[in-house]
Amino acid sequence: MLGEKKILYSGMQATGNLTLGNYLGAMKNWVSLNEEYECFYGVMDLHSLTVRQTPAEFRKRARSLYTLYVAAGLDPEKNCIYFQSHVPAHAELAWLLNCFTYMGELNRMTQFKDKSAKHADNINAGLFTYPVLMAADILLYQADVVPVGVDQMQHLEITRDIAERFNHIYGDVFTIPEAYVGKVGAKVMSLQEPTKKMSKSDENTNASIYLLDDADTIIRKFKRAVTDSGNEILYAQDKPGICNLMDIYTATTGKSKEEIEKEFDGKGYGEFKLAVGEAVVSVLKPIQDRMKELEQEKSYIDSMIKANDEKAQYFANKTLRKVQKKLGLTERIR
Repeated sequence: MLGEKKILYSGMQATGNLTLGNYLGAMKNWVSLNEEYECFYGVMDLHSLTVRQTPAEFRKRARSLYTLYVAAGLDPEKNCIYFQSHVPAHAELAWLLNCFTYMGELNRMTQFKDKSAKHADNINAGLFTYPVLMAADILLYQADVVPVGVDQMQHLEITRDIAERFNHIYGDVFTIPEAYVGKVGAKVMSLQEPTKKMSKSDENTNASIYLLDDADTIIRKFKRAVTDSGNEILYAQDKPGICNLMDIYTATTGKSKEEIEKEFDGKGYGEFKLAVGEAVVSVLKPIQDRMKELEQEKSYIDSMIKANDEKAQYFANKTLRKVQKKLGLTERIR
């Protein structure tokens, strides 16, 4: 624990364009967490390498993600926002933890099976040991809590198993992380397949709203959003398309489902879709404007990257040295 606050750890991969789902489901709720927690947020560029990247584009996307964290409201002077690849302890601890992780555990990971099916021509060892690197990310900072969605819960469970196994052998080395239970972000579904989560890797660009989409693009995508039979604006189980749009409208306006149903009583899908699109534009515009400003403030972003990389290295190295000592590795001459 750093001082009085518990430690919270999270991060996002530096691939693809962040979506409205990433913002409403996670980033929006991260902004005020530093009041309660000591927060570490990684730009997870090492994880991104399980898929082939175009170097120049990848470097640009990673920098853009860092800047977008700040534009979305994360203060880099109150949160430790850093690049995973700038802290060598991530990769080193991942190797050490590999030696305490069983093949059977990794074989059971559903995300490995899913990603292997999607990238059958590139089923690499990094994809298989991805959960161990994720465990290293979390355990390096002695995280007490980790915000995770349902699809990441299995990764947190294996992290806990690895940490408990190591602690059982070597004593109290790692904090056993818990899932963060706090304000739940909106679950945003695909605009084209509303039974499927909105994804930044969706090949159909009309399915996702990207945080940097301009107003015309956002309105056009909402106009094309898949809806359901009938024309009533009701939150009902047999209306996944309308339910998704209502969830987005609730998350961007603060209005309840009942208020939305009353507001659009007797109005059609077209009018409702336009209203949702306009609400999203109004939420994303300040982020986009701030993003443009920050892209012109290169020296400020550079200084924040340097300061936060150093902070992350300090805390990560403390844990790594403790692990090295427990394992009996020869102490480095400093």
